[in-house]
Amino acid sequence: MKDVSVWISAMRLRTLPLSVSGIIIASSFAEYNGCFDWQIFMLAILTTISLQVLSNLANDYGDGIKGTDDENRIGPERALQSGKITPAMMFEAIKLNILVCIVLSFLLIFSAFGSQHFLLTLLFFTLGIGSVIAAIRYTIGSKAYGYRGLGDVFVFIFFGLVSVIGCYVLYAKTIHHVVFLPAITIGLLSVAVLNLNNMRDIVSDKASGKITLAVKLGIVNAKKYHVFLIASAIVISLLFGILYYTSPFNLIYFIVYIPLIRHIKTVKRNQEPKALDPELKKVALSTFLLSVLLAIGHLM
Repeated sequence: MKDVSVWISAMRLRTLPLSVSGIIIASSFAEYNGCFDWQIFMLAILTTISLQVLSNLANDYGDGIKGTDDENRIGPERALQSGKITPAMMFEAIKLNILVCIVLSFLLIFSAFGSQHFLLTLLFFTLGIGSVIAAIRYTIGSKAYGYRGLGDVFVFIFFGLVSVIGCYVLYAKTIHHVVFLPAITIGLLSVAVLNLNNMRDIVSDKASGKITLAVKLGIVNAKKYHVFLIASAIVISLLFGILYYTSPFNLIYFIVYIPLIRHIKTVKRNQEPKALDPELKKVALSTFLLSVLLAIGHLM
């Protein structure tokens, strides 16, 4: 039972609500437009969760073997860092998770497109392979993009654009203009979570040679960048509410602006990187809540 708890901790389940936010929004649009399918929904959720878990395990492994996760790290203790899971055990878990991701991706694509829509099938197989590679290469390898300040770009693409727009296409077999602004919103908020994590670890990352965008910018500019991400997400989601307004219920997600604005004030005042750790959960859960409320409001 102890071993199970260690692996659950390594999977970092607290990151899962954020990862499925885009699926929730895309699915609500599909329901509104009459093309929702429960099988696609469940497989999309499972595939996204498996990719997120793969990313978490790969990050633990990559940072662990590179020595990035040492005694100076501020965030929660990682599995390899603690010594409770060996690199060999983690590597085997990653290989098993890759297999799970591939199987779930295949089932999802086949469920959505069957033997028809050849070009879409080919496109989504490519996206599936790209998602697996992106999850692994964030910290693993000599050219890990997370060590070159490119993590923000990949998070925006996969957590925002691919998650929302891609999921909607699975249902509808076409792109609809309604998905673009929410996709950008979720992408920006997801990048904000990553940037918050990188600001928290800015000292230890710089010392270990992990050059995140926060390290490149420095803490002062990283805070300005963070405010830009949150503020832009608010403005773009506000614009979506105005452009696609049909009922006051559509706007219930505006309530999420309150914790997000309070979060901006907290980050601007912050002088101690360690104090940023609780803010990660706040932004992640705020993003998830925004997606749920936007979905509900759109259907009412």
